This record gives sequence, C-alpha cells and structure tokens, in this order.
Amino acid sequence: MDVLVIGAGPAALAIAAALGEHALAVICLAPGDPAAVWPNTYGIWGPEVDALGLGHLLAHRWSNCVSWFGREPTQHGHDYGLFDKVALQAHGLAACGAAGVRWQQGLAATIAHDDSGSTVMTAAGTSLRARLVIDASGHQPVFVRRPDDGPVAGQAAYGIIGQFSAPPIESDQFVLMDYRSDHLSERERSSEPPTFLYAMDLGGGRFFVEETSLALAPPLPFASLRQRLERRLAHRGVTVTRIEHEEFCLFPMNPALPDPSQRLLGFGGSASMVHPASGYLVGGLLRRAPGLAAALAAALARQRQAECDAAAIAAAGWEALWPAPLRRKHALYRFGLEKLMRFEEGQLRHFFATFFAMPDELWYGFLANTLTVPELVGAMVRLFATAPNDVRWGLMQPRDRELALLGRFLAGG
Repeated sequence: MDVLVIGAGPAALAIAAALGEHALAVICLAPGDPAAVWPNTYGIWGPEVDALGLGHLLAHRWSNCVSWFGREPTQHGHDYGLFDKVALQAHGLAACGAAGVRWQQGLAATIAHDDSGSTVMTAAGTSLRARLVIDASGHQPVFVRRPDDGPVAGQAAYGIIGQFSAPPIESDQFVLMDYRSDHLSERERSSEPPTFLYAMDLGGGRFFVEETSLALAPPLPFASLRQRLERRLAHRGVTVTRIEHEEFCLFPMNPALPDPSQRLLGFGGSASMVHPASGYLVGGLLRRAPGLAAALAAALARQRQAECDAAAIAAAGWEALWPAPLRRKHALYRFGLEKLMRFEEGQLRHFFATFFAMPDELWYGFLANTLTVPELVGAMVRLFATAPNDVRWGLMQPRDRELALLGRFLAGG
C-alpha cells in the first residue's frame, strides 16, 4: 500500500478519502467496526461549513447565537451548526469507498521502519506494510511522539440531551458560552474554577445542555461539572425529566506539536491539531486534509522516481501539516491559553466580552484559525488595548512557561 491510516474517526476518514482521490493505494486500520457510531457531537460555525460545501450534513443550524458575560447577552451575528454525526460519518465512509480505500480491523501494536516504508504489526499478529503510516488514532496516539514541555490542559464537559420541565434556554437559540454564575456562592465564585454553559435548542422540546470547563491542568472532574449543571438548572427552576444521552467530553487543548523527525505522520488529535484557544477540530481537519494529501502524493511520486526515501515522505508531510506560520500561531494560541487558565471568573467574563466586541472578521478568524500571523498579532494587540484594566494586568503578568511559549512564537514556532 502507499499509505496506512490508523483510526476510523473524523480525522482518519478525512485524510484517507483525500489521499484516495490522488489514486493512491490506501488502507485504514480500525480498532473495531468503522461504521460504529461516533460517541461525541461536533459543532461548527456556519461560514466555515458553508465554505466546505457541507451544510447539508448539519442536523441543526441556529441564527440566534448568543453568549452571556454580563447582564445582557452578546449577539454573535454568525450562524452556528451541529453536525448530524451519523450523516458526517456516512459522508466520510462514502468518500473513502469512492476513493478505493480498503479497511482492516485490528489494534496497532508495533511499528518498524526501513528505507522504503514501514510495517505495522497488529495485536492479533497481522502485518501491514505501507510506504507511509499516518497515525490518526486520536488524542492518545498509538505511535506519534510529542515532547513533554509541561502539563497539558484538558477541556472537560458534562452534557445532557433530553427533555426538561421548562426550557433551559430560549426557543431556537444556541448559547456558546454562558458565564453567569448566580447559582454559586461568592466564595465558590472567587475560589473555584469557573465553568460555563454550552447549550442548544434541538427542537421538539429537546435541548442539549453542557457544563464546560475551558481548560485546566488537571482537568475538572466530570462529577463536579455534573453538579454545577444540576445547580445551574435548579437555580432557573428547571429539572431534567428525560435523559436521551449523556456526554462526557475530555480532550487536551494545548499539547506540544509532535516531533517532526519521526518516520510516520500524525493527523487530527494525534498531531495536536485541536485549536488551543477554542477546542475546535473538525472544521480544520476537513479544510486541511486536501492540501496535506496533495503534498504527500507529490512526495510519494518522487519516491517512485527514486528521488527520495520513505523518511523524506514523512518529513514532507510534517512540513505540509505544520509549516512555520502555523507553528508560530500554535505557539501564540498556547501562550494565550496559559493566560486564560489563570484568570478568575470576573476576568474571564471581561476578557470574552472584549474579545467578541472586536470586528467579526477578527474574532471569527481567531476561533476558526484562518487569520494570518500578522492579523492574529494585530487582533491580540487590539484586544489588549481595548480590554479593562483587570484583563490587561492579567495579560501582563508572566508566569511559568508563558515566556518560553512567547519565545517560541518569536523564534518561528
């Protein structure tokens, strides 16, 4: 095979299908049935899904999108969508099928490299050979190595899809971040980690409500998030009458970038592609898979002509996946997240109120990771200039590895 992809999630399907479109021989190694329904839900901004031409894969789309950082709601002015995860998965599997991608079930156990490619051995003893291996197995990768440069913060959330005694949010509304905390005591607000409500009206009397911790190391326990959600709802006079689904979400927000000298490639969570400031991933996967596939197809063609070896293919892949501008932005996003993790609730509310008061193209481009490096720096300077004094003071205080991350940005990532 030309490429072996490890995994069966959104990242694996996106890159496998994109590679197959270049007439490459691709096989995916899945730990189980690749059609088994994905456990988590995936959200995306309307302009992003429209640019991808995948609006038909949304289960819901809201125009009334708000956040709460004070007494009045912040109107976001952009649609937000929730993928129909079954449709998204079926779309990816169909694209893989059309591109001739083959499937093998098994758990990857070991990998060995030589000049012409790599061999993966499964736990059951099956040997799979390819010119390039892509590890798309998720946030705890099977083979991809990432350097340890300090604690990795996790975004944790506990959510419920179900029915309630009264609507927990307004009809036809999507709530990105509700930081109101009048259900907590003054002591809790000042001494415990802040959390926010992420919620959406699914129609037919069904709602999705999720208590979320932006990022902490170690992450906030699910039991604490569940208790916070129950107290938030009770304070509003709302009780849960029927639970259809419970969601337990935990993923790393700020892992270091993988070692680019390794002989295999990562994609998705294994390659630290989660947005360190927002937690978004799926939109970036779908947007970046075609470009990476094109770079890999060109490198594999050079190998066929004996112009490079297998190590050079992996190196070309890492360079296409994490070029210098994206490495610099990743370092700057990580620097910003380190700051936010230290903020008290009041500072966070003031920070986000200032952030979403910026022009749409700046805050949206920041969250979608579509700004250039100069635009990103300009947005952060503008935020600092317009923020209240408590936010400015928090941003100016250097602690722990913040200076190292800033230095990495200045040095080119």
